Amino acid sequence: MKGTNVSLVSAAILALAGGIASTAHAQDPYTVGVEASFPPWAYVESGEFKGIAIDAMEAIADEIGIDIEFQDMPFPSLIPALAAEKIDILATGLTVTEERSENIDFTIPWWETNDVVLVPEDSDRNVFTAVCCGARIGVQGGSSQEAWMEENVVDSSDIDVELAKYDSYVTAVDDMAIGRISSVIVDDTSAQEYINAGKPVKMAGKIYIRAPLALAVSKDDPQEILGQLNQGIMAIYESGEWGEIVDQYIPGVSVPTIPGHMPDFVDTYQKPVAGLPELGNE
Repeated sequence: MKGTNVSLVSAAILALAGGIASTAHAQDPYTVGVEASFPPWAYVESGEFKGIAIDAMEAIADEIGIDIEFQDMPFPSLIPALAAEKIDILATGLTVTEERSENIDFTIPWWETNDVVLVPEDSDRNVFTAVCCGARIGVQGGSSQEAWMEENVVDSSDIDVELAKYDSYVTAVDDMAIGRISSVIVDDTSAQEYINAGKPVKMAGKIYIRAPLALAVSKDDPQEILGQLNQGIMAIYESGEWGEIVDQYIPGVSVPTIPGHMPDFVDTYQKPVAGLPELGNE
């Protein structure tokens, strides 16, 4: 299983400063923002970054000839950091939304997800009772799950619920296990990871939203990297490397076709798409 040693970042920077680097642009590494407490997309184990997004970004970087370094940040900080150009690429499992598309630019979609309602494994709540009737529901601050719950449940009905907002879904799941919250809304990929890891949770049901996930860059692509990222995503998908990476972390899962469906509100997916002019919405 591939990983990037956190301690090697400084060494990579020194190597570049000494003229050893041989990237296509001969520049400092691109900073890739990740939330490293979001398995299976990104996490730290024994001092190494691991996960689907980590391995895929390394494969894409090799494919297009750039150097990268990972920067771990709380999820609520990632999009503002990208919008402010404090990082160059955002690579954690990022759901495409209209609000986000106004502030950052997305690559072609590389995954599709639905949300899952997690409850303790001994709970008798179903998908409906887990999100109503006095339930205290865990969501990640700044996530699409938080936005969906606020729009469709909290702000649009008289249902008695309370949202508990967390920096990390791992913390939310742990809090649910000890009774601090009743349920957690999370994407189905991460939910399966928690179950596979032996967390005392189960799926009460799914919320079918068919949301695309993608990488992202700062608005208007100031680094002029969007087209290369799109080409890199397609290259590792067509070679089979993407499927191999996913299978390492989620064995047996069906890998969605790339590119998947992208909503019409995403400007960067209007035909012609950067780097892949044959793709895009009309």
